[in-house]
Amino acid sequence: MTRGGREKDREAPPERRCLVTGEVQPKGGLIRFVAAPDGLVVPDLAEKLPGRGFWVTADRAILEKAVLKGLFSRGAKAHVRADEGLIDGIEAGLARRVVDLLSLARKAGDAVAGFEKVKGWLADGKARVLLQASDGSDRGKGKLWTPPGGRWFGCLTASEIGLAFGRDHVIHSALAPGGLTDKVIRDASRLDGLRGHGGSSAAERDAGTDER
Repeated sequence: MTRGGREKDREAPPERRCLVTGEVQPKGGLIRFVAAPDGLVVPDLAEKLPGRGFWVTADRAILEKAVLKGLFSRGAKAHVRADEGLIDGIEAGLARRVVDLLSLARKAGDAVAGFEKVKGWLADGKARVLLQASDGSDRGKGKLWTPPGGRWFGCLTASEIGLAFGRDHVIHSALAPGGLTDKVIRDASRLDGLRGHGGSSAAERDAGTDER
């Protein structure tokens, strides 16, 4: 109970302040950083590294501003420097996390791939998340729909989704409700902030896939 006699909302997600925008928001939409002993900025995607943490919104433009203006030093309250490939490294790390989580969900029976299986899950109300390849056909992807009250993501390429299912390429996948799916939503949302729905140009370079 709070001092005013109201029961504290235990369901409210923890919030953090972005050191670039100054906005306070649920930490699921931000990336935690720490300063290494050598003064290098280190992204803490798992939020487990020791040390003083500082947070930046998971958005490429905002992260670029933090790098260009040296704003990480403000968050660390010490002079720190960002590696030249920091943002691309964050993008790659988030993509790996989403792929690994999707793979775990598949092994647990909480994720399926392929147009017909995904369509069946959507029709039966079993899906919470529809995840489609950024480099897939818009026409093919448009035949499926976002689960009511659920989420849609298009931040992974067909080859990246394929890794999670042991295939070369996958265009359509769906996830059932559950703890692993919650983690996919968190990290896919962050990745989406860096790539946008169309994915990054680096990830899509030379990509050309068929519906699968």
